[in-house]
Amino acid sequence: MTLRSTPLSPGARILGVGAYEPSRVVTNEDLLARLDSSDEWIRQRTGIVERRWATPDETVTVMAAEASRRALAHAGLDAGAVDAIVVSTVTRFVQWPAIASRVAAALGIPSVAAFDLSAGCAGFCYALAQADALVRAGTAGHVLVIAADRLSDMTDLADRSTAFLFGDGAGAVVVGPSAQPGIGPVTWGGDADQADTITQTQEWTDALASGTMPYIVMAGQKVFKWAMTEITDVTRRAIEAAGLTPADIDLFVPHQANDRITDALLRYLKLPESVVVSRNIRRLGNTSASSIPLGIARLYADGLVRPDAACLMVGFGAGLVYAGQVALLPAGAPGTVPGPVNPPIPPNPLNP
Repeated sequence: MTLRSTPLSPGARILGVGAYEPSRVVTNEDLLARLDSSDEWIRQRTGIVERRWATPDETVTVMAAEASRRALAHAGLDAGAVDAIVVSTVTRFVQWPAIASRVAAALGIPSVAAFDLSAGCAGFCYALAQADALVRAGTAGHVLVIAADRLSDMTDLADRSTAFLFGDGAGAVVVGPSAQPGIGPVTWGGDADQADTITQTQEWTDALASGTMPYIVMAGQKVFKWAMTEITDVTRRAIEAAGLTPADIDLFVPHQANDRITDALLRYLKLPESVVVSRNIRRLGNTSASSIPLGIARLYADGLVRPDAACLMVGFGAGLVYAGQVALLPAGAPGTVPGPVNPPIPPNPLNP
């Protein structure tokens, strides 16, 4: 017995990029009333100057859908061209339906395949690898890849080690067929023995019983040392897997976890001085998986992306997991949502 197979595509590539930055800007100074720290210390240790926190109306679904609309506009496609939606998120507080299904409904395409995945800060690269495989296998013509999170809901504002780190936002790309491969092989893996290095303070069942919100907890020094020893090699292997050398890279967009980690990666990889490096952490903080598409969108907004630029990406975080690949970026300039200069922080019912 022989089963019929779908026709394969010779390649897949990113056709459009979109992003959504929440409207509320929160500076280091805004947080210091509740922290034993300083603006100088936060900047020196992480590079963070400010971050965006979503308002109650800026839900994960709202941010994900708006980033998707912008990615589709950049690609010159209608939502009806989408065959599948993959969402990376770790702040979906309703177990089902998936955020991807909510986004499909918001875009007016409720019949498409839609699913979420959870891979922490590596989630965008994980999802991009899934989209690349779906398109090349002929299973989907166009795939929306979205990363969206509201980490502010799970940030303990009294925790000196994490309160200043996290921000909210969403980024999306459209992946479609290409005559030539435009997304390199993914290099991924993890260290499950250190899964508890980044976790939450309690399970959701305990949270329901206690009436309190779980918060993010992280052994920062362990994560930093792990990234120094593991992610440098992962990034190098992602370049090699794409059949390139460091001299071929135009843009470097690592997960925006810490500027010092980015500096260490640059020293190890010996990328040319001409390579444009994303430092979006200074504006948005650590936005989990969305930090990579948000960083790419910011480079577009700054006019730093040329057509077919080779973009090196690597994500790493909770799990502990990692993933990286090189992708060619399309021409054009997707937009983001500007925020006000410095509004006050309104009460958050999930985090008073």
